[in-house]
Amino acid sequence: MNAAARPTTSRAELTAVIKRARNIMRKDPGLNGDADRIPQLSWLLFLKSLDDHEKSRELVEDDYRPVIDEPFRWRDWAGPDVSKPRTGESLTGFVNNELLPHLAGLRGLARQGRERDVVAQVFSDVHNRMLSGYLLAELVEQIDRVNFNSSDDLHTMALVYESMLKEMRDSAGDAGEFYTPRPVVRFMVDMLDPQIGETVMDPAAGTGGFLVEAHEHVKTKVSSVQDRERTRGTIRGFEKKPQPFLLGQMNLLLHNAHEPAVVRGNALLPSLTEQKDDGVDIVLTNPPFGGEEEASVVKSFPVGMRTSETSWLFLQAVMARIDRSRGRAAVVVPNSTLFDKGIGAAIKKKLLTEFDLHTVVRLPNGVFEPYTAIPSNLLFFEAGRPTRDVWFYELPLPEGRKKYTKTKPLRYEEFADLATWWGSPGAGTERREDRTENDHAWTVPVEQIVERGYDLDLRNPHQADSLENRPVAEILDELVEVEKEILELLQGLRAEVGSGARR
Repeated sequence: MNAAARPTTSRAELTAVIKRARNIMRKDPGLNGDADRIPQLSWLLFLKSLDDHEKSRELVEDDYRPVIDEPFRWRDWAGPDVSKPRTGESLTGFVNNELLPHLAGLRGLARQGRERDVVAQVFSDVHNRMLSGYLLAELVEQIDRVNFNSSDDLHTMALVYESMLKEMRDSAGDAGEFYTPRPVVRFMVDMLDPQIGETVMDPAAGTGGFLVEAHEHVKTKVSSVQDRERTRGTIRGFEKKPQPFLLGQMNLLLHNAHEPAVVRGNALLPSLTEQKDDGVDIVLTNPPFGGEEEASVVKSFPVGMRTSETSWLFLQAVMARIDRSRGRAAVVVPNSTLFDKGIGAAIKKKLLTEFDLHTVVRLPNGVFEPYTAIPSNLLFFEAGRPTRDVWFYELPLPEGRKKYTKTKPLRYEEFADLATWWGSPGAGTERREDRTENDHAWTVPVEQIVERGYDLDLRNPHQADSLENRPVAEILDELVEVEKEILELLQGLRAEVGSGARR
């Protein structure tokens, strides 16, 4: 049956397929928990989705040459029309000794160059962990039931993909990785408003959430073949871990991103000069919080700006990427970024002196639950001019709520008032000229921030003076002063007791 005639997959059927696939994998002694099962399912789904995608292109492009050649295409060894289906040792032998080494060794040639390089990167760390070739054959049969090549099935695939990401996110906190909620991603993309032809980068791409959202945003503006051509290669990124990289590539593939240039590697390895020369128009990212980089990476940063704290290094890298192109950025940062002193203050000085940090969105508690309870903020800044004033906007919790939870997460609709207050999305100060202060928004002159030692952890002056609304640094300073006073009182009492004893 050809790609055009094959029926779509209903959501109910797809749910049943994935359930059966997971049950099959649970029986295999080579797979221990989701840490093994999710990667196994992911690379097989990637090959199936790529093959369906290529079948679709072959129908409309007379000179199209598949990225993967015979006999390594999914249809050649796993599809329903295979004359001699493999199973048992024949299947595991083919997969382990022929298929995976071939895919990992692909090199770019002619028009398929970039796609082949991507496949090679994806499969450079892929291993078949299933020991039973019979169970693997059953799993392949289930995956082959999913049809990826119709627009309806893209919506259906979202169920599979979200299910996998949910499983991945639920176990990600232990590794210090936190995935950005979709409403936050969408808001950040909408406010930066990527245009046709603009390059968009995420230096910590993960599973591709920002890049896919940016692609979908730009796609709504495309109205001609020429527009489509101008989007070629404008999606860029880095991801150094193999599993998120694989899922991100599949995500971009399924959304028909036009030759995305996402590399498996560490975005912090190039020097800041190299990153500046390789600039982009837009950076959207949620870099790792609290991580540490190896010494060789830290040494590539300027003296006085060196730190092993990953989020500070990424912030410098983002500034370098948008500087040459006079671009714009939106970055998720923890509260500590706002009040950190020392090297943190030096980096913030550079940010305020060389860039326009025009908006800081203070997110409410629990936005990143259950992965982390760390309070977070969104920094929006543009290259080409220094900061004069910083607008702060405190996104409120829904009435009656104290925090977001796993079962009651943030919704995109809750950004509506902020989006209205924002002004016109996109680049340029003129788009934000009509902003006014309200219960949630206030502006601070840059001179005041400089006087505070580049402390951006500023409380909302329109809200009650409660511990919940006060900056962490301010509370800590007061606690230190109280402790000092207590210590002085104790020392005084101790002196009196000593004096009495001598009398």
